[in-house]
Amino acid sequence: MPPLEEYRGRIAPSPTGYVHRGHARTFLIAAERVLQFGGKLVFRNEDLDPDRCRAKFVSAMYEDLRWLGISWSEGPDCGGAYEPYSQSQRREFYLAAWRKLRDAGAIYPCTCSRKDLAASASAPHELEDEPIYPGNCRDRNDGRSFENPARVNWRFRVPDNEEIRFHDQHLGPQGYVAGRDFGDFIVWRRDDVTAYQLAVVVDDRAMKISEVVRGADLLKSTSRQLLLYRALGLEAPDFYHCDLFRDERGERLAKRHDALSIRKLRESGWTAGQIKKRALSSGSSSSL
Repeated sequence: MPPLEEYRGRIAPSPTGYVHRGHARTFLIAAERVLQFGGKLVFRNEDLDPDRCRAKFVSAMYEDLRWLGISWSEGPDCGGAYEPYSQSQRREFYLAAWRKLRDAGAIYPCTCSRKDLAASASAPHELEDEPIYPGNCRDRNDGRSFENPARVNWRFRVPDNEEIRFHDQHLGPQGYVAGRDFGDFIVWRRDDVTAYQLAVVVDDRAMKISEVVRGADLLKSTSRQLLLYRALGLEAPDFYHCDLFRDERGERLAKRHDALSIRKLRESGWTAGQIKKRALSSGSSSSL
């Protein structure tokens, strides 16, 4: 863990729906760790996908999280030293990283199936994780001839059979084998939208985030992102993956569970204290 004066945490909701109690757990833990280490909390609006993000959910995120008692020092609504704090306004940062990866031969253009595109701008979760790419375009070496990333997918070429290990601050030692647990993954979509994996790496480093707090369903994504940090020559932050909330069927809580959104719970009479108590209850099998 870095010295106290260097601790910078973040909350990074995506405005594709209302914040639910699973999000609340992650964001409350992130805020608690900032207080524990005497640091600063950054709010980043992860509005990458123009087809799914809505302005009404952005304003709802601010309102619901402040109602829960979470405050931040930097963000789209209050500014800060590392503006802009909305991903839709950070394209030039992503393009610079794309060019570096292209010039290094770390990524390649891919013209295969489009079926996995819709999910690549969002954080992958458990069963929604992208399938291992069969490698049809893997041997392409014409990436440097592209002046911009549009019109094809761009995949990161993973080092087959290398185990990517890291120590999670909550769950302990972790490891995933490239080429077996995950394959070559998308970093830029053919519709000219940056994929989640590349955007969060670029932003977390640019905003000097020292610890990433997020759900345990993103453990495998950490291995992908560590490869991107290495390829870009960037220092990776620490990671703390929170236990997940699940519904009565044992499924991960998602934005489709609108009845369990903070907005709906507020309207039905729940207090912020009640939600915080339930959200911070221990155990990965916590249910609602």
